[in-house]
Amino acid sequence: MCFNSSGGAINWFPGHMAAATRAIRDRLKVSDLVIEIPLSSVNADLQPHLSKKRRVIALNKKDLANPNVMHKWTHYFDSRNQDCLPINAHSKSSVKKLLDLVELKLKEAISREPTLLVMVVGVPNVGKSALINSIHQIASSCFPVQEKIKRATVGPLPGVTQDIAGFKIAHHPSIYVLDTPGVLVPSVPDIETGLKLALAGSVKDSVVGEERIAQYLLAVLNTRGTPLHWKHSNNRRMEGIRYEPEEKHDYNLKDLRPKKKPPNVSDVLYIEDMVTEVQRTLYFSLSEFGGDVENENDLECLIEEQFEALQKALRIPHKASEAHIMVSKKFLTLFRTGKLDPFILDDVPEVNTAA
Repeated sequence: MCFNSSGGAINWFPGHMAAATRAIRDRLKVSDLVIEIPLSSVNADLQPHLSKKRRVIALNKKDLANPNVMHKWTHYFDSRNQDCLPINAHSKSSVKKLLDLVELKLKEAISREPTLLVMVVGVPNVGKSALINSIHQIASSCFPVQEKIKRATVGPLPGVTQDIAGFKIAHHPSIYVLDTPGVLVPSVPDIETGLKLALAGSVKDSVVGEERIAQYLLAVLNTRGTPLHWKHSNNRRMEGIRYEPEEKHDYNLKDLRPKKKPPNVSDVLYIEDMVTEVQRTLYFSLSEFGGDVENENDLECLIEEQFEALQKALRIPHKASEAHIMVSKKFLTLFRTGKLDPFILDDVPEVNTAA
């Protein structure tokens, strides 16, 4: 599998990359602590600059993550003496715990500075804006009067100051979180990293192609044996679904809800049954597969069979000229919204316990 839809060399708009990198570096100069949303979203070019800063790793979207794997990640960061915290950026209580940790780290490290700045960094679609919005709401409730602050930049010209808007989250010292998150443009060192970023929505689907992203997702699920575990997650899923609609449906690709659905069936129930049918389809296709998922050719054949089976499961008309694209979009939506169960794409590195 190639990274982009045309199968050519990876090219991640270098003009925007240079501008984003400069903007991040400028803000890092005046930041005392960085909240970083990491892993496949890490930008290798900026790591030397980020590594010099006090950091708190925010493992966002914990509500969509496998809790067992999340526990392994927190253990990994703990073993590296790196502060980290699983959060849900849409939960004020979760974000408040993150801010308490940030305040603790800054107060225990700095006592001489009257004003401290915190920056949030991460690639697109990892929840930076949601986190900033939650911080804004918390800050507004604690400190209703929010004034703009100024802080001198560190640069070649003396006496240069820069207006930086931020939300006050603490007194003594005063701690502000910058109100604009740092958008890291992801570097793509290899195809799999690029596909992970695309699957997470950090790279536009149009750059890679929905079908290729869906193929990668199926490859990951199959090689990890994920569908085989679904049999034990909910007995109802393997025993059957609630209804068997007789008519065909027209789908709005911007939503999983159909334009027409059987009477007396709610949208929630309809989507639940759609998930059930997709999971049953992938379970049976993998359990009955006679090939080797570690063999590239065998895996490719399995994925093609699964596309055809998913087309039936999602009730997409057989004569649809873009059936694979329609399958891909709906399948990716189910994954990205956590309907196919919690999942973490990044593998946890092995912790070296040797002295």
